[in-house]
Amino acid sequence: MDMAHALVGIDVSKKKLDVALLVDGKIKSKVVENTAAGHQLLLDWLAKAKLAKESMHVCMEATGVYYEPVALALHDSGLRVSVINPGCVKGFSQSENLRNKNDSVDAALIARYGAAIKPMPWAPPPLEQRQLSAWSSRVQALKDIRQQEQNRLEVHDITGMTDVAEHVEQHIAWLDTEIKKLEKDIDDHIDR
Repeated sequence: MDMAHALVGIDVSKKKLDVALLVDGKIKSKVVENTAAGHQLLLDWLAKAKLAKESMHVCMEATGVYYEPVALALHDSGLRVSVINPGCVKGFSQSENLRNKNDSVDAALIARYGAAIKPMPWAPPPLEQRQLSAWSSRVQALKDIRQQEQNRLEVHDITGMTDVAEHVEQHIAWLDTEIKKLEKDIDDHIDR
């Protein structure tokens, strides 16, 4: 079977994956959790479709970080995966004059988009790059928390809440220490 006849559209969210398997113009749907166990259930379900892996093309939108684990699992299993810009899918939905939207409709739309556009396959960045990205995101998250705490500290200083201000100062000091540790780990990672 040719790739255009076996398209898998996945609407990715934090907790679940709405999946649409488009084969010869017919859609089969499935919902699984966006967890490692859910990814395995998805692979098992696709295997039951009795289609050659080479004939399947999986398409999903780039939705923050939530698509990454399922994209990696599917790619590692040997499936062709495309991660597409949500704006492209939105434009495609407008061309179909699609008005009703829900997760299963979106999954089918993504499958039809993949069949029509045949997007380029996605290749995961190397593990080292993914690790660096994750550590960098973590440092930024801690810096954001530190900034929030510094803002709170100013309020507590103004209102004379010294006991609360002391606690916030301790938290800021802990955050500073953690940020420095992580920045050193990042530097070491880059050096390696």
